[in-house]
Amino acid sequence: MVEPDSMSIMSLIGNAGLVVQLVMLALMVASVVSWVMIVVRYRVLSRARQSGEAFEERFWSGEDLSSLYHQVRKDPDDNCGQEAIFRAGFQEYVRLTKSSRDSDAVMEGAQRAMRVALQREQSRLNQSLPFLATVGSTSPYIGLFGTVWGIMNSFRALAHVSQATLAVVAPGIAEALIATAMGLFAAIPAVVAYNRYAAWTDELVGECEMFAEEFSSLLHRQAHAGDRE
Repeated sequence: MVEPDSMSIMSLIGNAGLVVQLVMLALMVASVVSWVMIVVRYRVLSRARQSGEAFEERFWSGEDLSSLYHQVRKDPDDNCGQEAIFRAGFQEYVRLTKSSRDSDAVMEGAQRAMRVALQREQSRLNQSLPFLATVGSTSPYIGLFGTVWGIMNSFRALAHVSQATLAVVAPGIAEALIATAMGLFAAIPAVVAYNRYAAWTDELVGECEMFAEEFSSLLHRQAHAGDRE
């Protein structure tokens, strides 16, 4: 008869084979890192949304663009993609306006600067998402590998006993199944977080793209105002 203490989770993990223990350790590390990234990404995306909404409200309040630019340049908000796009676009617009009278060239340079700022913001928001996707997709298979290896060793051990009973193979199978459970424990939060954060990131990037288009239209009218005079 199998002793109850020998079937506890900690006992099964401690008595597992080296390969199964390494699999469990890898899954545990992946789970801990995933949870850290989940919390960090939530804070980053939350701040990006709040900062973006605050800046757009300030931008469309009618404040002079030059005054707004000097204020945000002195006290930049690294969490705000719209502000980064505004700073890059307006800085290039002012620089080219001083050196060129070609309105189309000025607008092309300003739009190029805004596209670069947008790509940087997109890269910043997408950080950690590939890792979460990798953990979510590979952890079940890593756990399954540990389970298959553990069960294989359990059946190999049957060759050394005269009578095969459930009590003989139960501990080995149980410790092997823990690897699968740990794989699912690591994968499920990572998959849920990845799907949620990927959609959230797309939404934030879309808002930045919309702001860039609106700001570009505003600069276009301002740049061509002198041409109509």
